Amino acid sequence: MSAGIEAVSKVKEKNVVIEKPGKVTDRIFLLGRRESSIYLLKGEAEYAILGGGMAYVVPEVMEQIKTFKIEEKKIRRIIILHSHFDHCGMVPFFKKHWPWAKIIASQRAKDLLSDPRVAESIRSFNQELLIEYDRENQAKKLGFEFSGIAIEEVVKEGDVLACGDLLLEVLEVPGHSSCSIAVYVPREKAMFASDAGGVPFGDHIFTAANSNFDKYQKSLERMAGYEIDVLLAEHFGARTNDDARGYMKKSMASAAKTRNLLEESYARTKDIEKSTEEITDRFMAEVPHNFLSREVFALVINQMLKYISRQM
Repeated sequence: MSAGIEAVSKVKEKNVVIEKPGKVTDRIFLLGRRESSIYLLKGEAEYAILGGGMAYVVPEVMEQIKTFKIEEKKIRRIIILHSHFDHCGMVPFFKKHWPWAKIIASQRAKDLLSDPRVAESIRSFNQELLIEYDRENQAKKLGFEFSGIAIEEVVKEGDVLACGDLLLEVLEVPGHSSCSIAVYVPREKAMFASDAGGVPFGDHIFTAANSNFDKYQKSLERMAGYEIDVLLAEHFGARTNDDARGYMKKSMASAAKTRNLLEESYARTKDIEKSTEEITDRFMAEVPHNFLSREVFALVINQMLKYISRQM
């Protein structure tokens, strides 16, 4: 169950994509799997976990922590960048395993995670994946069933957190979800954007404007104003150097193209469901098979179309 654990060496000096677990920079480690990535940020005296991933990836993460000789007692924060099921599924296990670590998110994420209906949806999706990956018995042995998430510290736009000698700047970046935040670490020129920055795979960036397309595009523009040498996505890993520097502008271009596609389809069909099927078929031919199920993918397309249809 090594899950391809390795630190990835540079392929090109100016163009590096890191999808396998290991060192991104001296201060940042990618953990998990390429389709469900989380990050360890190493301050001088304490560490933070950014992202909460999916429950079925817990065994890999715990093995990687041992392999990379990470001092678990130094992990003092678990930062949820947004509350979707595939970004907080590991958090209950982490809190149980590291009770001293404080769970941090936006106020909106706290409100959502406090809703029993949202918590049940997160549990259900993660349970389906445990079954799909045949990890129910491991889940029982390790005790990483989804038991709800209590946010212990709320952060907002402009807040600055200390992680040892590193500072973490909090940005509110709604659009993918109403609760999305990003974290920028100036010393590393690193942007932990999660899905607010789009979802990269191969040469593409999938536009994930689930909640509000206008706010999503504004959030991309805002993040593009930062000096970024390291871009940390929660699906399909990290980008560094030129890939990171050009990432937000590339995501902005993808969003504009996707918006045009959605508007064209809906103007022609005048039917959200028909356009959802049409566009889902188109995108499913491009996305990696282990990213999201067609059902979830169609839900994202449908949410974007509903917003677009109201604006037209």
